[in-house]
Amino acid sequence: MNQVIRQKVVVKPGGVINIQSSELPVGTEVDVIVIVETATKKRQSLRSIIGIGKGCFDTPQVVDDFMSRERDAWSL
Repeated sequence: MNQVIRQKVVVKPGGVINIQSSELPVGTEVDVIVIVETATKKRQSLRSIIGIGKGCFDTPQVVDDFMSRERDAWSL
């Protein structure tokens, strides 16, 4: 079974990273995978974005009215 060593490191000038561990025997071949953490956007509620896009509804009430009309049209 493979051993996993996880470390958080800071990228140094020139894109250099250093990984040190006493669990890494000298001369052992290893695979290194680098996962770059990106800044996450603050999550927005659906209500906060209603009406901001082109062709979107202006208010939640307009959405409710539209959906009611659509449901009624399907139940005829």
